[in-house]
Amino acid sequence: MTLSDILRTSVFALRGNWMRSALTSLGVIIGIAAVIVMVSVGQGTQAEIDKMVSGLGSNRLDISGGAPNQGGVRGGAGNSPTLTDDDATAIRTQIPEVQFVAAGNRGNAQLVYAENNWSTSWQGVQPDYFDINGWKLASGDGLTAGDYSSAAKSVVIGETVRTQLFADEDPIGQSLRIGKVPFTVVGVLAAKGQGGFGQDQDDVIMVPLETARRRLSGATGAPPGSVRQIAVGVTRAEDLAYVQEEIEALLRERHHIAPGGEDDFNVRNISEIVATRTATTRIMSLLLGAVAGISLVVGGIGIMNIMLVSVTERIREIGLRMAVGAGPRDIQRQFLTEALLISFGGGLIGSVLGVLGALAASKLGSLPVQLDWHVVALAAGCSIATGLFFGFYPARKAAQLDPIEALRHQG
Repeated sequence: MTLSDILRTSVFALRGNWMRSALTSLGVIIGIAAVIVMVSVGQGTQAEIDKMVSGLGSNRLDISGGAPNQGGVRGGAGNSPTLTDDDATAIRTQIPEVQFVAAGNRGNAQLVYAENNWSTSWQGVQPDYFDINGWKLASGDGLTAGDYSSAAKSVVIGETVRTQLFADEDPIGQSLRIGKVPFTVVGVLAAKGQGGFGQDQDDVIMVPLETARRRLSGATGAPPGSVRQIAVGVTRAEDLAYVQEEIEALLRERHHIAPGGEDDFNVRNISEIVATRTATTRIMSLLLGAVAGISLVVGGIGIMNIMLVSVTERIREIGLRMAVGAGPRDIQRQFLTEALLISFGGGLIGSVLGVLGALAASKLGSLPVQLDWHVVALAAGCSIATGLFFGFYPARKAAQLDPIEALRHQG
């Protein structure tokens, strides 16, 4: 028998029981659709994590002040002014593995330009802050060494602030008020978009740290030279854990904290947070993929079961085919082709439903979805492999029937 004969015969046999064939392929349909949706969501989530990493900056440590304790009531971490400029300087000069160090303060303010106003957060920064966080300028010269040393009233604004206050007007050189203090716009930051935690990274302004202390912080009662946070950029990623230990030891020494005493600062390793989130996402993807894989196995078992039933029902037909010249290989190829057609048809329908499901999850469920057509093709290939694997035994059993006994069978 030629391949076209086998294919035509297999299609004719499946059409005779089309409802049974359709129900048999249902497990494969569900399995393939589930694989595509789960992998697309997993890849989309990983892309979100990568985006978060790029937004936070790589090879980075964040140091914040400790939590204040007043009357036995502890406040939030970073609210106690336990860090100073001198701490940042000590980290820069005493730990060789450190590449960038930037102390900073932060707060909120109302911005006014002409008849427009906008409420946003401000950052009082040192020069290395831009390198640590991967900020680039879209326009303007940015903050200069003179701005930092003289506590100039210069400001760099984010893209969201530029849009809200200046619209299509060029903001460079324009004067805007932060609270009641006039500042000159010297730069616009390149847009970063939404961060990994859902915040608008472009809704921010940056001024020199000393300017923030004198003009924006107000009467906070904080000691002179105090800062809310220190960002540290490490030269090599593999040194992060070591540098964290060195920073903790240095700050404990500088702050005169006795052995066993509670630290008045917090050091956060960004890479550990990202690694934990990545591991969680990977585990969830594996669990969901396992569910999809089980669906495929169930679908494959269904194909094997139906093909075994089909062999039993068509024993006399098999005997007749062998009697007129069909060999065991021809019989095996025919039943294997039938199993492949069932699984491939289910894979095709499942692929379409999987793509539609992934798109629906993105639009209606607001899930991070990244559809990869290579995954769709691989899923379709898995359906063919399922048909081959689970259809082989019934096809082999049909090919091994004795022609004489098959002809004697009364079906």
